[in-house]
Amino acid sequence: MTKPSQLPVPHPAVLFRPISEGAVLLHGDDEVYFGLDEVGARIWQLLPPHSGTLDEVVAALQAAYPEVDAETLRVDASDLLAELRAAGLVTDAG
Repeated sequence: MTKPSQLPVPHPAVLFRPISEGAVLLHGDDEVYFGLDEVGARIWQLLPPHSGTLDEVVAALQAAYPEVDAETLRVDASDLLAELRAAGLVTDAG
């Protein structure tokens, strides 16, 4: 089990493709398709190995979107990670 602050990692079977509005994810094994907006795509790109904790993700998002308060970014990132986990697109770090 992961530590609460530890981020999940992208599932190895998931393909990430940037598009003009954000990105799309495709789980090749389960045929799950998931669309991300610009912020969601940035969160995906910040997953390990680029960031190790949610605090690091929030700090990077705060730098990119200074007009949004950190707590809003934290809640939005946490919600997205929960959706990605439920869809099987991310897994707990081993």
